[in-house]
Amino acid sequence: MYAGKLVFAQVMDHLPWHRFHRLVEQYRGNRKVQSFSCSDQYRCMAFAQLTYRSSLRDIETCLRAQAGKLYHMGIRGGVARNTLSNANSVRDWRLYAAFTQHLIHAARGLYHEEGHGLDLDNTVYALDSSTIDLCLSLFPWARFRKTKAAVKLHTLLDLRGNIPAFIHVTEGKLHDVNILDIMAPEPGAFYVMDRAYLDFARLHTLHLNAAHFVLRAKRNTKLRRLYSRQVDRTTGIICDQVVVPDGVTTSKDYPDKLRRIKYFDSATEKTLVFLTNDFVLPPLTVAELYRSRWRVELF
Repeated sequence: MYAGKLVFAQVMDHLPWHRFHRLVEQYRGNRKVQSFSCSDQYRCMAFAQLTYRSSLRDIETCLRAQAGKLYHMGIRGGVARNTLSNANSVRDWRLYAAFTQHLIHAARGLYHEEGHGLDLDNTVYALDSSTIDLCLSLFPWARFRKTKAAVKLHTLLDLRGNIPAFIHVTEGKLHDVNILDIMAPEPGAFYVMDRAYLDFARLHTLHLNAAHFVLRAKRNTKLRRLYSRQVDRTTGIICDQVVVPDGVTTSKDYPDKLRRIKYFDSATEKTLVFLTNDFVLPPLTVAELYRSRWRVELF
C-alpha cells in the first residue's frame, strides 16, 4: 500500500510557509487562538477552492468524512462550521492578501521568459470585472438591486502565464471604469479592455504614464479623422486611421491623437472598431491583442 503523502499535502508543500508564518506574526493572526490556527484555516479554504466546495457546511461535511486523514493533510485543529466561520470573519484579511501578493509575485517570475502568443515583447494585461451575486438577507450592505446583493471582482490578468497581477473587490454598483483610478499604470505595458472602460480622461492618464491601451469604441463615440493609412483588406482590416476626439468635452479630456482600426471578424461576421494610442504595431496585431482578452473572461 502506498504510504507517501496525500496529493493535497504535496501541493501545500510548494507554498512558502516560512513567509506565511512571518505574516501571521506580523498581523498577530494566532492571537487568542487555542486550536484552529491560521495555517489550518488557510488549508481548509485552499481545500474548498481546489475541490469546488460551495458552503461552510459543505467544507465541514467533506473534511469530517475523512477525519482520520486531516493530520496527514496538515490540518491539526478540528474542522467545525462555526469555528471556520468565526475565523473567516474575525481574523485580519490583510494577512492572506499579503500572502497572495507574495505568491503572485513568485508565479509571475516563473513565467517571465514565457511568451503570451503575441508578436511583441511588452507586458500585456487584460482588464475586466465580474459581478458576484450574493444573498441580500445575508449581505444587506452589498445591495445591488431592489431584491439582489452583489460585489464586483475587478481583475487585471497578465497574459504571460494568465496570472492575476491586480485584484480588487468593490460594491456591485461601482462602474467598471472607476477601477482605472485605483490601478497604477505600468509604463510600456498594454492594457486591453472592453467598451465599459472608454473614458477619455482616464485613458489620457494612461497615455501620460507611457502605458498603451487597446479597447473597442462605442457606436456614439465622436471622432474626427485626420488621415488614413494603407491597409491590406485581405487580412480583415477595413481601415487604419489617425483620429482625434470630436466631442465638446472629450476633445479636452483627450487632447492627443488616437488610432482607430476597423476589423471585420469573419467568424462572427461582425465589424469591430478598436481605439489605441499605439501607432507602431501592425493593425492586425492590435486586433489580435483585443482577441486575447477572452482569457480574463475565462478566469
